[in-house]
Amino acid sequence: MSEILSNTIGTIKPPDKEAAAKAQARQDQLTKPRGSLGRLEELSVKVAGITGKELPRIERKAIVIIAGDHGVVAEGVSAYPREVTAQMVHNFLRGGAAINVLARHIGARIVVVDMGIAAEFEPHPSLVSRKIAPGTHNMAKGPAMSKEQALRAVESGIEVINGEVSGGLDIVGVGDMGIGNTTPSSAICAAITGEPVGRVTGKGTGVSDEQLALKVKVIEAALALNRPDPEDAIDVLSKVGGFEIGGIAGVILGAAARRLPVVIDGFIAGAAALIASELCPRVKDYLIAAHVSAEVGHQTILDYLGLRPLLDLGMRLGEGTGAALAISIVEAAVKTLAGMTTFADAGVSEKLN
Repeated sequence: MSEILSNTIGTIKPPDKEAAAKAQARQDQLTKPRGSLGRLEELSVKVAGITGKELPRIERKAIVIIAGDHGVVAEGVSAYPREVTAQMVHNFLRGGAAINVLARHIGARIVVVDMGIAAEFEPHPSLVSRKIAPGTHNMAKGPAMSKEQALRAVESGIEVINGEVSGGLDIVGVGDMGIGNTTPSSAICAAITGEPVGRVTGKGTGVSDEQLALKVKVIEAALALNRPDPEDAIDVLSKVGGFEIGGIAGVILGAAARRLPVVIDGFIAGAAALIASELCPRVKDYLIAAHVSAEVGHQTILDYLGLRPLLDLGMRLGEGTGAALAISIVEAAVKTLAGMTTFADAGVSEKLN
């Protein structure tokens, strides 16, 4: 394990119980029946524990989208050519994608990271270049990347979030872009959770039934060929992962080390959360699941991580779109905690018994 990774993991501490207890005590005194705001109350207390602040504030928000290409696309597992990865990144930078609209809606900045796109880009203020290689190798023919590259992907994610924190940050949402990346995500999910490939593999960008059957066979063959060690997250990432998946795992770890709540998007971000949580189980306490994706394996990931999603909207786009929507809910939760008055302050009678 590298120095930056080991230092980051060593910095991640359990949530602050005292701050969470104080937040809960305040929730119990606000002008409402106890528990009547449901999960908003739970969220506010969780964020208090994550941040170590009795009255946390969510003002400076960022969506980090990490992009990379995948050699396994050569096996016919995607409905789109891999050139779409670069084309969509250009769309992000122009402000025309769904995530741009939703990020503007919640007042979040977007950070796009090239972790391994098979194309070159002109410098752009919203683009961070951390390219490891122009896409992974075809995992159906051998390891997707070397262990050194897998470590670099995670380290690069940590460095990206460290840079964003220096500019001011209260919460981060993580998203992805990478044609074919539901295939490595399904492979990671199967490798770590032990579930059969067919149970955690879906249609991704909308492949046919025949392509789905092929996709399952490709993943099964890649797992049999590469034999990733489920006890070694870096081995799993290197054998059947993606550069953007490793990068998102790094962002998650780095954010947790900075006591920032991390809102994970859908299936690909969930696969990255599996990698991060295997590297450091304490990171689970810092995760907020935005939504449950329509991608079939996502619920398996959420169950494994012990997370309950905030939303179920049938979404499966990625990009961090679900994370953006969920950040608005987290912000609402902490605002009710800080902004409501207590029974004593308002002069309102409490429950009789």
